[in-house]
Amino acid sequence: MSQRIDGMVSVVITNYNRALYLRECLDHIREQSYPNWEMIFIDDASTDDSVQVAREWHEQYRQVWSEDHRMVIHTLPRNIGFAGAINIGLYLARGEYIAIQDSDDYSHVNRLQRQVEFLQNHPEVELVGTNYYSFPSDAPMKRELANWLRYGDEIGKVYGRGGHCVCHGTILFRGRLFDQIGGPTRRITGAEDYEFIAKALNAKAKIENLPEPLYFYRLHNNQRSVQYYKRKESNDDK
Repeated sequence: MSQRIDGMVSVVITNYNRALYLRECLDHIREQSYPNWEMIFIDDASTDDSVQVAREWHEQYRQVWSEDHRMVIHTLPRNIGFAGAINIGLYLARGEYIAIQDSDDYSHVNRLQRQVEFLQNHPEVELVGTNYYSFPSDAPMKRELANWLRYGDEIGKVYGRGGHCVCHGTILFRGRLFDQIGGPTRRITGAEDYEFIAKALNAKAKIENLPEPLYFYRLHNNQRSVQYYKRKESNDDK
């Protein structure tokens, strides 16, 4: 196993037919206040213009990229689903930290900075999520603060009861956690994110949420969660 790069955050973005939202997502990663990051973009055989949008964006900002500050665009020849796509991204990540980012959402400019600082100040914690605003795609300023997240010891209790209280798109974790437990499997279709958090807790990893909203969750008819859940606040996410 190659050594992880100290201080680097590997931002893993999986995408399937999200061309309409991609530039906003990518721009907010590029504008992060935390300077040491790489972007791993996995396209799961999109049938829209997603790959073209990502490549044009990459070319537009080519002056940003270097060996230690790169964007990887990996296109899959066939659609393998969320679990398969995100595992590829996780395996390609080189950073000491790994952040998840959904391609139809976007992050606050200080998201990575706040989460890395939290883990640096709390060495006992392996994974940290954040609070977030949800907003309708057709009304981006109509934001609603999530109220279903839990904090501290309550997180383990919720998952112990089969509930869910960490928004997957917001999480940042130590790369060693993935090295230890691996990524999600395909055993729980539509709840792969729940499985990853549960696996981490079963491995005795300490998890926390930041109450500060550092993520913006877009509500639209084509998001993954609509296929399985009626509402985001029903203790699950994409």
